[in-house]
Amino acid sequence: MKLPQLLGIDLPIIQAPMAGVQGSALAVAVSNAGGLGSLPCAMLGLGAMREELAKIKAQTGKPFNVNFFCHTPPAPDAKREAVWRAALSPFYKKYGIDPGSIPAAPGRAPFSAEAADVLAEFKPAVVSFHFGLPSKELLARLRAWRPKVISSATTVEEALWLEAHGVDAVIAQGLEAGGHRGIFLSNDLSTQVGTFALLPQIARAVKLPVIAAGGIADAQGVAAAMALGAAGVQIGTAYMLCPEATTSAVHRAALKSEAARHTALTNLFTGRPARGIMNHVMKELGPISSAAPEFPLATSAIGPLRARAESEGSGDFSPLWCGQNASGCKEVPAAQLTLELAANP
Repeated sequence: MKLPQLLGIDLPIIQAPMAGVQGSALAVAVSNAGGLGSLPCAMLGLGAMREELAKIKAQTGKPFNVNFFCHTPPAPDAKREAVWRAALSPFYKKYGIDPGSIPAAPGRAPFSAEAADVLAEFKPAVVSFHFGLPSKELLARLRAWRPKVISSATTVEEALWLEAHGVDAVIAQGLEAGGHRGIFLSNDLSTQVGTFALLPQIARAVKLPVIAAGGIADAQGVAAAMALGAAGVQIGTAYMLCPEATTSAVHRAALKSEAARHTALTNLFTGRPARGIMNHVMKELGPISSAAPEFPLATSAIGPLRARAESEGSGDFSPLWCGQNASGCKEVPAAQLTLELAANP
């Protein structure tokens, strides 16, 4: 089954949910253009989530997607936090920041019963997850209004697991994709492969529609994914320069620069591997550091450095999320980009 049939949309395009660089405006624009707009909810409190969902409902009658993380929050580890802050101490000294003044913060929250209650008020057509799936009990609550449930797989094993646990479609997230890896059955990054290697393997292994994600930036890439068995594609990075995105000025400048050609997986910003543009802190500490606390606890200690550097126009300590192919980034309305992506080359 192709994506439009499954999700009730016109075009086989999902706008990837991108926490921190978008809100309801981008989702509305893509849905109204015939694709599936997405609202990232992992960093939204319940009140903010309700407000954003109300904005979407007021501006479109088309299907849209809401996305959540479903990690297990780790117990705070004082020793590991101390090691992490020690690793960052040279940077604290440079900016005159007292690490003792930085409070620990919970960071991104997983999908919860309270979030399910908010969703029940709006009944979105699609609910998607990263890092596996929530509990059977929470999934059962979603099924009350029969949304389509989709989740990311980074290996064939994860795709088979998701199929066995009742998803309606699988997102094959290739190694090229920007932002957090959806890896959840192991922490072994050597299992991660590129989109056009992963996609046909998952398409052969499962009976569900498969959505390709990672490194797809134009209509030719969309067509290539469809030729390899994709029911549709999920695209993120290409939307980040659209006027409807909330991408910061620092992040936009990086996406438009030659620096965007050099990305890497890093755990420095959240504690979990995510692809972003190489910057100063990634070069100094190495993109992957054993000192970084578990996801999402790494965020609080690096936050003040990010804020100080960004106030000076620098992305030295910012998570500049970006896929390996930023060539499709355009400063055009999201509706126009969606139609261009779906055009047969």
